[in-house]
Amino acid sequence: MDSPHRPKRIVIPPIWFALGLTAIFLLDRFFPPSSFSGSVAVGLGAILVLLGLASAISAAGLFRKTDTGIVPFSEATALVTSGAFRFSRNPMYLGMVFVLLGTALIVGTVAGLLVAPVFMLIIQLRFIHDEEQMLREVFGEDYEDYCGRVRRWL
Repeated sequence: MDSPHRPKRIVIPPIWFALGLTAIFLLDRFFPPSSFSGSVAVGLGAILVLLGLASAISAAGLFRKTDTGIVPFSEATALVTSGAFRFSRNPMYLGMVFVLLGTALIVGTVAGLLVAPVFMLIIQLRFIHDEEQMLREVFGEDYEDYCGRVRRWL
């Protein structure tokens, strides 16, 4: 039975991420007046995409290495605080945000830049708040200390 802090979510973060990517391309297609181009934007976008992928993949690897649940609200058996988790309590989500921002820059859509903050809001409200409560219940003071040292996003 699910506790009140472990709600079952059908639409998990990777699906929200895929919807965000789709939205960027749709916004580019249907709102062309808000488009831009340039090698600086493409270069910065590529850097953000690479940083985002590196952050998300390395953080997921740390979860696998410690054999703790990676799916939201799955059993947390270890509090991971190394690697990318030294800079953000949510490096997988942050990586997705970087990829969304980078994609919007590469595609060259001003409207697409709005997708990342909307994604952040959805993830924070639908996942992060409940995940943090679950981690407080499981890890107690260790998690509170970690929260005091590391910011939620960056």
